[in-house]
Amino acid sequence: SVKLADMLIPKKNRNSIYEYLFSEGVAVAKKDFNLKSHPNIQNVTNLEVIKALKSLASRGYVKEQFAWRHYYWYLTNEGQTYLREYLNLPEGIVPATVKTKPREVRVPGMERRAPAYGKTEERDSYRTAEKVTEAGAGAAPVFRGGFGRGAAPQ
Repeated sequence: SVKLADMLIPKKNRNSIYEYLFSEGVAVAKKDFNLKSHPNIQNVTNLEVIKALKSLASRGYVKEQFAWRHYYWYLTNEGQTYLREYLNLPEGIVPATVKTKPREVRVPGMERRAPAYGKTEERDSYRTAEKVTEAGAGAAPVFRGGFGRGAAPQ
């Protein structure tokens, strides 16, 4: 096996880590070196995942970020090439982050849909209606001075 970051990782575990990284395109690991297994990769300790991916980061195959006690790794183009050669994968297989989703087929004339909340005539009717009633008693504004707040004393 290859020495990665002062740690020997069994080839089976390293292959599992690399296969997961290549299939997803990203990897996340909590900064907990004593965690018995990584939540996304079976039968691999969290420490092995962190050390293997830090090794890839030092070689420029993944971009590493750290926030809120979690490591985040993103596969670079050079990393895709390296892992494709390392895992003997054909050119047609790409990570999930690189795959393009099929675009939604739009029918001409259906650009504008009716709103989901109801008819617009009912919602806009309050703007055009004449006001029939007046406000009740006590609604007329009354101005009686400043009550001692800067007004001249009486």
